[in-house]
Amino acid sequence: MNIIDVIGPVMIGPSSSHTAGAARLGLLAASILGTKPVKAEIFLHGSFAETHKGHGTDLAIVAGLMGWAPDDERIPESFEYANNAGLDFCFNKIDLGSATHPNTVLFKLEGPNGESCEIVGSSIGGGQVRITEIDGFPVELDGKLPAVITNHDDRRGVIAMVSSLLANMNVNIATMRVFRSNKGGLASMVVECDSAVDSSVLKAIGAIPAIRSVRFVDKVQ
Repeated sequence: MNIIDVIGPVMIGPSSSHTAGAARLGLLAASILGTKPVKAEIFLHGSFAETHKGHGTDLAIVAGLMGWAPDDERIPESFEYANNAGLDFCFNKIDLGSATHPNTVLFKLEGPNGESCEIVGSSIGGGQVRITEIDGFPVELDGKLPAVITNHDDRRGVIAMVSSLLANMNVNIATMRVFRSNKGGLASMVVECDSAVDSSVLKAIGAIPAIRSVRFVDKVQ
């Protein structure tokens, strides 16, 4: 147990799950997109859908998308700042099923240069979050470490090639998780690292024939 478990994160309240966690979800979603979004469709599930206005969940999510930390004093005015910055955003309710965590968000984001991404993530308590899906692929990402995320064909040797490229560039792998739809089908891989990964390494990973896409996601506050 650490101090966060006892008193919760440093944040603008009222709730670590519904406010601080929501801000971190927005931060992580923008990091996955790779740029500040210019359009955001935000779908709230479960408890988030029912109580988001009372807890400032909507304000916190927008603040996170703009790059603000959970303790940013501007969070109560995030809508005004977002409108002034040209962020087109809207909120809707959605039912993602009874097996989905009650504090879950589906993001549909667009960037200024045509970037787009769909992300599903949950606030799981104490300000902590977990991304469970990116563009329809299952993942597991909490934003505590920099990460390389790939979508690739499920072929022998792909994991070894990615690991070798990272090792050759002196990037230490902290954790690795691989998810696949079925044997020989499509797969996704989340490689958490002890340091940031240079764009040249990402380019080399992307050049592996089985790799369909690769992105770097920096850690979030």
